[in-house]
Amino acid sequence: MIYLKTEEEIELLREADLVVARTLGELAKWVAPGITTRRLDQIAEEYIRSQHCTPGFLGLYGYPATLCISVNEVVIHGMPSSYALEDGDIVSIDCGAVTEAGFNGDSTYTFCVGDVDDDVKQLLRDTKQSLYEGIKQAVPGNRTGDIGHAVQQYCESRGYGVVREATGHGVGRKLHEDPDVPNYGRPGTGPLIKNGMCIAIEPMITMGSRHIVVERDGWTTRTRDRKPAAHFEHSIAVHHGKPDILSSFDYIKEVLGDRFI
Repeated sequence: MIYLKTEEEIELLREADLVVARTLGELAKWVAPGITTRRLDQIAEEYIRSQHCTPGFLGLYGYPATLCISVNEVVIHGMPSSYALEDGDIVSIDCGAVTEAGFNGDSTYTFCVGDVDDDVKQLLRDTKQSLYEGIKQAVPGNRTGDIGHAVQQYCESRGYGVVREATGHGVGRKLHEDPDVPNYGRPGTGPLIKNGMCIAIEPMITMGSRHIVVERDGWTTRTRDRKPAAHFEHSIAVHHGKPDILSSFDYIKEVLGDRFI
């Protein structure tokens, strides 16, 4: 069932998403060669708790960490570890936070680590732009297939793969609510978009084949051909007839300056 949110609930979701946005901004200060993904996870947990929130992912479905930290060919659900980031890596950091009022924020940004190849940077730019192409379609009267089609058309026309097995989702008091929001599809298909619908749109785009493999840990999901993948995500509300982006990359931009993708 799709739960349409009230004005008050949308503002409560915005509060959660801005905690996530500030957490990603804090992490932007630390993403550099030599730092371990486990240390990034510790920094995020400490920051989220300092904001009187709890990590949204920790313990969810048995997940053992605050962040999903996915490096290079890992698309999603990379688990923090002793791996130290290296020059030329890319790292997707997916972050969630739950406010004391019980509302979930959810957003992802893919960072460059040091000097990254130009074609990989372009993958990041195009994945991020595909997110905004999808968001444009999140208006009353459209359907979720219009969002997915916009993402798919933008990315596939540039030679990228679009992951099918993982999707965006509704968001509210639960991190994952109805409806699913795929990054592919046909216009005019899927659930109808209405005012009050709150969803996370999150393109997961690969430099090569769209096919993925889940590792033995049951979480880490990588490209089958081991080519790089990028992941960007905003939580939005369909509000007063248009998409209202609740999360933000502005805090990341403040830190990264001209290194911001």
